[in-house]
Amino acid sequence: MSVPETPAEAVARFAADWESALRGDRPEPPALGHYVPDGSEARLAVLTDLVRVDLRQRWHRTGAGKRILEYGKEFPEVAASPQFVELVCEEFLVSRRYRPVDLDAFTADYPEELAAAIRERLTGAEPMAAARLPDHIETGRRLDDFDLLTDLGGDAASRVFLARQRSMQRLVAVRVQADADGDAPRVAQLDHQYIVRVFDQRRIEDGGKPLRLLYMQYLPGGAASGVLERLREQGTREGGELLLKSVDAAMESRGEIRPTDSRVRAEIAELSWPETIAWVGRRLALALDYAERHGVQHHDIRPDNVLFTVEGVPKLADFALGPLHPGYGDIRCAAAKDIEALAYYSPERLAALLDPAARVPDTRSDIYSLGVLLWEMLTGATPFDDTHAVAAADVGPDDLTDLMLRRRAGVPESALAALPADTPPALRRVLLECLDPDPARRWQTGAELAGQLDVCLDARARDLVDPPPTSLRHRARGWLLPIAVLCVLVPNALASLYNVRLNQRLIIDRLSDADQHRFDLVVLVNNAVAFPLAALLLVWLCRRPLAVPLRLARGHVYTPAELARARADTLTMGDRGVWVPFGMWVLAGIGWPLALAGSGVSLPPSTFAHFFAAQIVCALIALAYPFFLITVYAVRSLYPQLLVRGGIGPADGRQLWALARRSNFYLAVAASVPLVGAASATFVSASDLESVLVPVRWLSVGGILAFVITYWLFRLLEADLQALVRVIPRGAR
Repeated sequence: MSVPETPAEAVARFAADWESALRGDRPEPPALGHYVPDGSEARLAVLTDLVRVDLRQRWHRTGAGKRILEYGKEFPEVAASPQFVELVCEEFLVSRRYRPVDLDAFTADYPEELAAAIRERLTGAEPMAAARLPDHIETGRRLDDFDLLTDLGGDAASRVFLARQRSMQRLVAVRVQADADGDAPRVAQLDHQYIVRVFDQRRIEDGGKPLRLLYMQYLPGGAASGVLERLREQGTREGGELLLKSVDAAMESRGEIRPTDSRVRAEIAELSWPETIAWVGRRLALALDYAERHGVQHHDIRPDNVLFTVEGVPKLADFALGPLHPGYGDIRCAAAKDIEALAYYSPERLAALLDPAARVPDTRSDIYSLGVLLWEMLTGATPFDDTHAVAAADVGPDDLTDLMLRRRAGVPESALAALPADTPPALRRVLLECLDPDPARRWQTGAELAGQLDVCLDARARDLVDPPPTSLRHRARGWLLPIAVLCVLVPNALASLYNVRLNQRLIIDRLSDADQHRFDLVVLVNNAVAFPLAALLLVWLCRRPLAVPLRLARGHVYTPAELARARADTLTMGDRGVWVPFGMWVLAGIGWPLALAGSGVSLPPSTFAHFFAAQIVCALIALAYPFFLITVYAVRSLYPQLLVRGGIGPADGRQLWALARRSNFYLAVAASVPLVGAASATFVSASDLESVLVPVRWLSVGGILAFVITYWLFRLLEADLQALVRVIPRGAR
């Protein structure tokens, strides 16, 4: 007999199921009614907690939640509850994080007596102007458990201090905020190597004003703003050394001791400046991915919110610690809170400031902001000329509209021209996709972006994925079908030449004129059926690898599932391109002698054996050599075109490893061809041996040369597969 679920367990299970829905593990959000206990004394309390969870998560998921009025209709006891007014007030506080909300309009749906109670509760909750810290919040003061030691920067509403936490005897960074809105409890649960660790928060009153103290991990290596300042001052790029010098300068300014050299610092020092940007960006993208999977978005990516450890490792700070609409309906207040942050806003984020009904930006907006930041770190300037807007003392709707339209127009040519000469094409492509005006055409998750930045850090992988426009690999992409046909046709044609010469000497020359005519007729009929059938079968089996890259180049959009299938088919293209001809050769070895016998040609049994042995040799040629030609072409020219479309994951890594293992089998087959050809000659009678000596000799010599070429292709394929595996995400990190 199962133990009944406690009220706390019901609420915890509901919250966990909501988290699964936010991560995409569940197709639909959980139904609240399934978690309410029947006939329990705690039913109302549990129901109230469930409504709170459901209310917040619905707003978080879609940017539009249910009204408490709707919950009251579904569960009448909620509407009659003494906590009903409290729930309505919570709805107001939650909804205004996502939409500007007018208090009078919000309470218009309630009876006047109830509306008055709601307004009384919310008096002072709707700020008419940005909150400000008291003037006396400065270094040397003690706030609660914290001695404020050094001012690390901030604005009028929020400042960060290096502080000593007395109870724990440790140095922490404390953000003192006048605005108590935010998602600190959820942020405090984030525990990731590339996210600044938030320990906890405290709410205090100072001089009658409520303050929030958010204390977190202290990083002495400065911020990305310091890196940008050093980059602009020097005007030259020293690769990773520039980042390390910026970190060391920040530590020196705070009286910190420069660390001894470490493996991480040595790794950074070896990077070029574009590689350093990719190295930093990959870690920040992983931080975004981790936060998204835990239901948290950033909404404020900019240089001051990217901090560095003493080793130069970047960490994202200030996840969702403020409302999405700080001015609650006043555009000038919303934008003026931090004008410089506007330079990193996505088009949809700016649209949300202009239109309260616009959809709340999601993680793709953070990816856009990260793209702007990485571009600025790469070139020293953001990709858009926002000088006029960010220099204005009072930003209004027209300025925001101008910023939005600039971003919707895409990255200008002047910004592209400012990219450093040593910027890899892969990094250029990745950043441009981050900055696509259409969210649907950007990288959809931080994991996708991290995988693409991994490509930028691996010289061989980025050369595969983004070959120079003048390279043979890049040009070969436009000759997909002819190259694929040649890869299959040439080895099979050579096998046919060997087969014809051998059969001519052992069989055809010894037939009568009438039997030779019948033989030619059988060959003609069989070839007329077999070759078109094999060609059609090959085209059908390889339709996705042949069609998808071409259609992608023409702007066609595929779903992630369709791209995943195309990638899998591309990696098996070599197998399909050899097993069909192999099967045809084997079937011909059985079918042609039977067809000849049926046509009236009389052949001795030894002739049938010789014919079938020759067919097996040709089948092995068709199996071994085309595989490496097709597969190398597919891996070097076709697969990278699919890889850059995103959606890659552990399954792709397993498919690459499987191909690497299969290639060993085909290499062994290639090595066996000259041996099998020589062995087949031993079954020829002594009197016939001289007549087959020349074809067998050509087979042996040609087979050895072909094996040398095949082994070279095998090693090339092996190195390519290893490079691609290195840049495939290995799951959640």
